[in-house]
Amino acid sequence: MGSIGKRGLQQYLSQLQRHPLRTKAITAGVLSGVSDAVAQKITGIPQLQLRRLVLKVLFGACYLGPFGHFMYILLDKIFKGRRDAKTVAKKVVLEQLTSSPLNHLLFMIYYGMVIDGRPWAQVKTKVKKDYPSVQYTAWTFWPVVGWVNHQYVPLQFRVIFHSVIACAWGIFLNLRAMGAPKLKAKTN
Repeated sequence: MGSIGKRGLQQYLSQLQRHPLRTKAITAGVLSGVSDAVAQKITGIPQLQLRRLVLKVLFGACYLGPFGHFMYILLDKIFKGRRDAKTVAKKVVLEQLTSSPLNHLLFMIYYGMVIDGRPWAQVKTKVKKDYPSVQYTAWTFWPVVGWVNHQYVPLQFRVIFHSVIACAWGIFLNLRAMGAPKLKAKTN
C-alpha cells in the first residue's frame, strides 16, 4: 500500500513539474468538489446534488487554480522571491487586500447566480448582507495561512497548500451561501 501511495505522489509531482497550471487547476477543482460534497452531507442534503457539485468543481478548476497559479508567480516576481519576515508580511497584506476580497465576492456571486440560479437582485441583496462578515472572518483566518504559505512553502506547492486549506474554508463558504436557516432547521 505504501508503494502505491509513493508512486501516486511521484506521478503527481511529475505532473506538477511538467504541467503546473493544469495540475493546480485539476487539484483545485477536485478539492472544491470534495469541499462541496462534505458541505452537502453536513447540511443533511439526502442525495448528492451532482449539478451543484460539477459547478463547484468547474469554479475550482477554471478560476481558483489558475488564479492562484498566476497570483503566486506575480507576488514572487514583485517581491523578487524573497522570504524575509518583512517581505512575507507585505505579500500577505497585498494578498489579503486584493485577491481575498475579490475571490470571496466572485464566489458569492457565482454561487448565487450560477449554482442557485437566483436573479441578480437577490444575489446582490445576499452579498450586501453576508459579504462583510465572510470577508471579516477570512481576515481572521487567511493571513496565518498566507504567512505559512509564503514563508515555508516552495512556490510550486503554494496553490496546492492553499487549495487543501481552502477545502475546509469552502465548507464554511458553502454553509454560509446556503444560509443559516437550513442548518438551524436540521438541528431542531
